[in-house]
Amino acid sequence: MINVASPIIGEREKKLVQDVLDSKILASGKYVAQFERSFAKYCGIDFGIANANGTTSLHTALLMLGIKPGDKVVTTPFTFIATSNSILFCGAKPIFVDIDPKTFNIDPIKLEEALKKGKNVKAVIIVHLYGLPCDMDAILKLKKKYKFKLIEDACQAHGAEFENKKVGSFGDAAVFSFYATKNMMTGEGGIVLTNDAKADKYGRQIINHGREGHFTHTALGYNFRLTNLAAAIGMAQLEQLENWIAKRIANAKKYNEAFKDLEFLKTPYVPENCRHVFHQYTVRVSSKERESFMKYLSDKGVGSGIYYSCVIYKQPLYKKLGYKSGLCKEAEKSTAEVVSLPVNPSLSIAEVDEVIKVVKGYKK
Repeated sequence: MINVASPIIGEREKKLVQDVLDSKILASGKYVAQFERSFAKYCGIDFGIANANGTTSLHTALLMLGIKPGDKVVTTPFTFIATSNSILFCGAKPIFVDIDPKTFNIDPIKLEEALKKGKNVKAVIIVHLYGLPCDMDAILKLKKKYKFKLIEDACQAHGAEFENKKVGSFGDAAVFSFYATKNMMTGEGGIVLTNDAKADKYGRQIINHGREGHFTHTALGYNFRLTNLAAAIGMAQLEQLENWIAKRIANAKKYNEAFKDLEFLKTPYVPENCRHVFHQYTVRVSSKERESFMKYLSDKGVGSGIYYSCVIYKQPLYKKLGYKSGLCKEAEKSTAEVVSLPVNPSLSIAEVDEVIKVVKGYKK
């Protein structure tokens, strides 16, 4: 089977992990600090706070920006549930805004409608979904006009760029995940980025039991720390990230050219001012065709996936909280049509060609 995701673990990862094992400093250590600095620098940001995972990173980012119970936070419903759950963790209220059907990212026009309608919106979490940056020009204009805190959920967008500037460098804070299937990984892990020294200091307290000094605790904190073992893997992965991004882009370009004339399938849209890093290569297929198309792929040895099959507010938890269907029609439509195909950098030329051959052989 040609898999959608296939983590790459090489000799460099093994060497750095062995260094950590030999040092016997398995929890926080030099690789954590080194990884924080290196990843922040890669994104063009002053501070990085390593976290246990992407979800704790989102939670940390909201807390360090002052989100409190009762605050309203706008986000997209077409993403992984951790994005909005982090809002609930703070006792705040998620407000869902529809997506642009071309990009799958939050629609700036719909975002402004929500900002006009909803008073006292404290923050907005945008998601650079599938590795494609949001329309940052439009969103930054809204930020200036409506004075909200902006958090970039870049958990799928390591190295993505908007007008030659890396995502993660536009908001008050940004969050990346290093889960095992991401464009770079640490197994489990995450990071919060910021240029604000005070927010950085508070964020470090949040992830470490509220500590200010070894035995002094001045804030309510958690144990959200990243291990030295995970950070060592992260350092090795970061060294190779640009090469892997180039392979993802090359694979996607080859697919786009091969699939451009297929009537049953719509290839991903990439604005000219963006570098899409293709965490997922996601196409649209008619909702009537999707199940048979995916079965056909599986029968032919090509993996595929659906990200995401349900908007967040239709999940049972959110129904209990009072959210109703029909809030975001484009997002709901997308859940019935999206299919992700293998695009990861471990694919051989022969495997990419096989995916193309199989997809083009599908008959409605």
